[in-house]
Amino acid sequence: MAFFKDLSLSAFTAGFVAVLVGFTSSVAIVFQAAQAFGATPAQVTSWMWALGLGMGLCSLVPSLILRMPVMVAWSTPGAAVLATAGLAGGFSMGEAVGAFMVSALLITVAGVTRWFERAMDRIPMEIAAALLAGVLARFGLQAFAAAQTALPLVLTMLAVYLISRRLAPRYAVVITLAAAVALVALQGRMAWSAVQLELAMPVFTAPRFSLSAIVSLAIPLFVVTMASQNLPGVAVIRASGYQLPISRLITLTGLATLVLAPFGAFALNFSAITAAMCMGPEAHEDRERRYTAAVSCGALYVALGLFGAVITGLLTAFPAELVVAIAGLALLGTIGNGLAAAVRSETHREAALITFLVTLSGVVVAGVGSAFWGVVAGSFALFVQQYGRPPARRA
Repeated sequence: MAFFKDLSLSAFTAGFVAVLVGFTSSVAIVFQAAQAFGATPAQVTSWMWALGLGMGLCSLVPSLILRMPVMVAWSTPGAAVLATAGLAGGFSMGEAVGAFMVSALLITVAGVTRWFERAMDRIPMEIAAALLAGVLARFGLQAFAAAQTALPLVLTMLAVYLISRRLAPRYAVVITLAAAVALVALQGRMAWSAVQLELAMPVFTAPRFSLSAIVSLAIPLFVVTMASQNLPGVAVIRASGYQLPISRLITLTGLATLVLAPFGAFALNFSAITAAMCMGPEAHEDRERRYTAAVSCGALYVALGLFGAVITGLLTAFPAELVVAIAGLALLGTIGNGLAAAVRSETHREAALITFLVTLSGVVVAGVGSAFWGVVAGSFALFVQQYGRPPARRA
């Protein structure tokens, strides 16, 4: 099979790091969202089953068919909105599931009508690259901020990474991760007690549709998923140079969410941070083979869904500092490429910098994250500066 010929250790490691970072950085928010609707332990496990299968299959299958990396994740800002609104509104699990399905229908409509892709086509590449750099730069900052609580670990990882980049650049992240795991294991900091041997079982919850749940849950979930997840996700895809069928893939995520919503899949969408890990040169020096990183990531997500508690325990056994440090180091190349592309054109440079800084700020307005407001601010700056002027020639 061509996939196994294209697969490399660096690509598989990129997929593993993507799962490690994507899962450990936000799984607590998903748990809080489930508990906000009074979820039982069995229902929480069902949420992980549904989300794992949804993310995994929506990443794995299209990546194999298109031979390009397709990265799908759950909506972290969406989970935060649900956790807050669920507690405030006192909604039942059935009403929450109904809201998930309404949001999924709206996402499907956005894909079928292609309005979202047409809107993204109007955003200059420099703005998209600045958005990408702004989204990822926070992980770079967190990698070095982790030295405040784990200085020996972060310094060791940085040293190993730099030496590996000099001697074996293709396997720098692999070697750094292995060295970090060995060090924390020797220090006795791996929380092996979190690992439990049990399979995840799906629990069906019949949807209940109410106007209050649609207004308070479904519409905010749709808005933040499109603005804070799909928008930067498409920016990563475009900045990485891949021509994916955006609208069809958004339709796929909407339909997958619709089917899996009764089991706890609240929102599936394009990923941004983890996508950059699998679409960048660290995954594979040959961009035509980077799809294997996304396939590996998808397979691991499926395993996470099927073996819920086991995989959850394994991933959460890693110290938090190790997770943020390996994420930041793995993204250094992508952050640099994004910044370089953002400031390449003098015509778009200032607008791109505004996009980068607003995105990096992490500001949240009306429940919508900084990625959306970064694009708004940069586009407004570009409009003020360029409206009515003849288009500048590109070098």
